[in-house]
Amino acid sequence: MALFPGFEPRWFDVGDVVIHGVVGGSGPPLLLLHGYPQTHAMWHKVATQLAEHFTVVATDLRGYGASGKPDGGGSPPHWAYSKREMAADQIRVMGSLGYERFDVVGHDRGARVAHRMLLDHESRIRRWAVLDVVPTLTMYRKTDRRFAEAYYHWFFLIQPAPLPERLIGADPDFFLTRHLGSRHGGLAAFDPEALSQYLRAFRNPATIHASCEDYRAAATIDLEHDEADLGRRIRAPLLVLWGKHGVVETCFEPLDDWREHATSVTGRALECGHYLAEELPGATAAELLAFLK
Repeated sequence: MALFPGFEPRWFDVGDVVIHGVVGGSGPPLLLLHGYPQTHAMWHKVATQLAEHFTVVATDLRGYGASGKPDGGGSPPHWAYSKREMAADQIRVMGSLGYERFDVVGHDRGARVAHRMLLDHESRIRRWAVLDVVPTLTMYRKTDRRFAEAYYHWFFLIQPAPLPERLIGADPDFFLTRHLGSRHGGLAAFDPEALSQYLRAFRNPATIHASCEDYRAAATIDLEHDEADLGRRIRAPLLVLWGKHGVVETCFEPLDDWREHATSVTGRALECGHYLAEELPGATAAELLAFLK
């Protein structure tokens, strides 16, 4: 808890999994969802600033951090890690705290969960923000050589088990530090305590498997759900932020891509790479506060 002074650790029984998180601050409720291969700890540099104005809830997605890690098998395949199930977890977390409507901010995988939350539970969300992503379906449909080379892990992690699990599990510290350190900010962007939490979580073979299942779901059942919702445009106001030195800036048109899915979209690039909340926390918090307040 050294990363989140004034926050309290919480565990939420949402049905088939227990979701871990921290809660702090006061004011309107705000949910923060992390990306791969991280945990809720990625928000530590901005959470205290947001907590001056909001009751901040930062959770570990199912399969990550200290949250539950179902196997991911069953029928249809990868259902347990569909963004529909992951979104439902977070809706139940906020409901258990008594929040029927709230704001949500998601980075990377958490942004994809947030997108599905809006599609399945739009009446529950007041405003939302996504960091350094465009919609999953858009990214797959626009895949080219540049994207495939930069985001090779999208295509590596979806290989059938146990291939990526065995390869990553042979040296998880190397894989994680290589993955995090290969982006614009390098490993210097990460607080040593936060990085140690990411490493500790990723040394668990169940976390490695769950994260692969997350990506396998994104390439299968999530695409089916997204295609079924094509043509729907979310009305809740959306803020899109991305790194000027990242793949989203290079390969996509973030505002245009999101405007195909939402009616009220604003945002801009920040002078950083993929990990906005850790590389450029002050500017990220300022943008979020200006939008959410």
